[in-house]
Amino acid sequence: MSIWDSVKPAQKRFNATNVVLSSDGRTLTLTWSDGGSSTLTARRLRQYCPCAGCVEEWSGVRTFDVESIPAETRVLEVSPVGNYALAFTFGDAHRTGIFQWAYLKELAA
Repeated sequence: MSIWDSVKPAQKRFNATNVVLSSDGRTLTLTWSDGGSSTLTARRLRQYCPCAGCVEEWSGVRTFDVESIPAETRVLEVSPVGNYALAFTFGDAHRTGIFQWAYLKELAA
């Protein structure tokens, strides 16, 4: 441990305390431990999936045009991944992304 570890501010940790998928699967609402809330569309989640199939590992470049994802994209299933993330099954059967809390909050900003 260096001296800088003891003087730099600790990164704020937060998580979702409530996750609600709309009945039509088109929006996801998250309530955060810091008191805020965010709503994301299924399309935005699918457009920015962080998995290795959607983002080239070495360059970080998306492997497809995000505008090619249809507006009517739906989330079929939401699954927790430990205490740090969510995974989604989308209407196009894609389900390999793990969306960490910080990434979900960033997508909603």
